[in-house]
Amino acid sequence: MRTHTAMPARRSAIAAAIACLLAGCVTVPAPAPVAQGPVEVQVLALNDFHGNLEVPPSTTAFSQDGQVVRQTLGGAARLAARLDALRQGQAATVTVAAGDLIGASPFASANFLDEPSVMALGMAGLDVASVGNHEFDRGTAELRRIQDGGCEQHTLRTPCALEPFAGADFTYLAGNVVDTGGRSLFPGATLRQVGPVKVGFIGLTLTGTATLVSPAMTRGYRFTDEADAANRLARDLTAQGADTVVLLIHEGGRVDPTQNLSGCPNLSGPIVPIVERLDPAISLVVSGHTHMSYICRIDGAGGPPRLLSSAGRYGGFVTDIRLTWDPAARRVADISAVNVPVNGTLGTRADVAALVDRYVTAAEPLAARVVGTVTPSGAADENCAETPAANLVADAQLSAARSALGEGIDAAFINTSGVRTNLDSAADGQLTYGEIFAMQPFGNTLQVLELTGLELRQALEEQFCNEGPATPCSTLLAPSSTLTYSYDRNRPQGDRVTAIRLDGVPINPEERYQVVFNNFLANGGDGFASLVQRRTVGEAGVDLDALEAYLAGGVTIPSCGRLRDLTAL
Repeated sequence: MRTHTAMPARRSAIAAAIACLLAGCVTVPAPAPVAQGPVEVQVLALNDFHGNLEVPPSTTAFSQDGQVVRQTLGGAARLAARLDALRQGQAATVTVAAGDLIGASPFASANFLDEPSVMALGMAGLDVASVGNHEFDRGTAELRRIQDGGCEQHTLRTPCALEPFAGADFTYLAGNVVDTGGRSLFPGATLRQVGPVKVGFIGLTLTGTATLVSPAMTRGYRFTDEADAANRLARDLTAQGADTVVLLIHEGGRVDPTQNLSGCPNLSGPIVPIVERLDPAISLVVSGHTHMSYICRIDGAGGPPRLLSSAGRYGGFVTDIRLTWDPAARRVADISAVNVPVNGTLGTRADVAALVDRYVTAAEPLAARVVGTVTPSGAADENCAETPAANLVADAQLSAARSALGEGIDAAFINTSGVRTNLDSAADGQLTYGEIFAMQPFGNTLQVLELTGLELRQALEEQFCNEGPATPCSTLLAPSSTLTYSYDRNRPQGDRVTAIRLDGVPINPEERYQVVFNNFLANGGDGFASLVQRRTVGEAGVDLDALEAYLAGGVTIPSCGRLRDLTAL
């Protein structure tokens, strides 16, 4: 049970939240006793849960005491047990999250529109969360249902399939998601009494969310600059009496190595300039999106360095953050944090385990159905740009398009970031429906576009951002077996793709080609703006159906090598 004080329940806050949508909600808590000495406030943080009710099958390597440790991490029931243990003895504690709690989820959650994951996180004691890009995968109407509850249908799947859904027991914040009138989708901020300290919380998602979601899912909303929105809301919270402000933001950094219990090795990425611009009132930034774990300190626009945290992905870590509030000086005197592995040493919490078991059992007959057999190629090395799993999906989509529209379709491309799992589950020689659903959970349709060779090269150039060596902007495009290409990231912008071959023959800049993309890419997702201008020849069904049909006859897992990185490092 949570030990934080005076945290308002979600149900009693709904009316106030609705009124706040016009300006970025600041809910003012009841007065608390004034502290006579320094007070410790605990903030427990997670991010990028992605509906992982069960313990993910793969292991995670992380740095611990200078050594690399590899463990199986996560699972909702283990997460709840870990959170309970961390709260023990804490008089002032709050639990927060930085987006992507739902979406791109395993079958047991996704089949039920992520309702069980939302329920599990509420049972685990989550209080406040920012939205992330994957919260928008099913559209804003469905996201409102996730917050508020109910069984109104907004997708092809039927809500409330097992039981009525009351909505999230935590509060979603969306301070930089605004409509044409400037109204935010959800409150932008909330003020909570945590022990004797008034803590303001701001919730944001990355500005690029619109490029990561099918356009129809965010129609009518825009995503404003993160630092500008955070600073505006921080000023509002300070005016309302906040002692300190915590920013929950679904944007992150990159570190190497990628998973760390403490420390910040080689930090880079878009979160850095955002933090550097933040108002001094913001003492802590809880981040996400990159699926990495780190504890960093970054200088900002005045004031002491801010603590920046991230807790990996899938509930594998919890960041245990301690703020020491000095009531005499009216400032945060100290702040520290550590990422704690959710490794099962504390067991599980029975009520959450029962919830997970109920939904997994209901999904099992569908998830366990074998859809096809797979044979290793002998070269299925995952350490390559496109991965065998992405190549398999691209081959399946080309096959589906040729079946639907004829053999004249030349090639298919899949964004590697849209292939959510590798082929570890194929070790037994079979793939089940649940396993391929986890690989392709978005339900995208397949569109065949007509492009000249020059236009195809332009699209491939859109993969790369920054100057030498360039980096992928969002994702790399993995091609079907009919096409290969190479690139040199040290070359000038617009001239990084060095060769494109179709069936072993260089493409002709003036010749027209018919190429398969999912509707997300065809609509300009992941920054492929030029594809929006291309003519659609036809459609070829849904990505998951294409993969299932392709596997039905048995396949050999493709190896890497369709992309060649010629960059001299």
